[in-house]
Amino acid sequence: MRGWVFAKRSSWAARWLPLLIAMGVIFFVSNQPSYDLPSFGLWDLTVKKAGHFVAYAGLALLALRAVWGGKRPYLAAILIVFLYSVSDEFHQTFIPGRNGTPVDVAIDMFGAFTCLWLIYWRQWTPQPQLLAKEPSLKQ
Repeated sequence: MRGWVFAKRSSWAARWLPLLIAMGVIFFVSNQPSYDLPSFGLWDLTVKKAGHFVAYAGLALLALRAVWGGKRPYLAAILIVFLYSVSDEFHQTFIPGRNGTPVDVAIDMFGAFTCLWLIYWRQWTPQPQLLAKEPSLKQ
């Protein structure tokens, strides 16, 4: 796979630090008591669950980036995200007004799977500009 996201990195920090920072941001937000969180009125539940989806999709991208080049990078990335999601929901059970739920873990994993599937699909799908350059692939 080409591109800045999966460019070869020589140092541990260049591969793992973005993932660890993202985990820290998620931990910080999860550590806020419910009365400190913003309310979005009628859209509150939708916005917060969409936040789970997007945050863990991004986390999956960073996890894949960290493990890229190893054995079974997609499996490793999904395991990292799953373990972090479960630990984050458990952590929330200790925060006033918050609770950890399996539904949130499911939403987190749906975001992660969606992101990883899109990356996998994009990697193995011929791109239009490549089709134009190769006469054997033209129709």
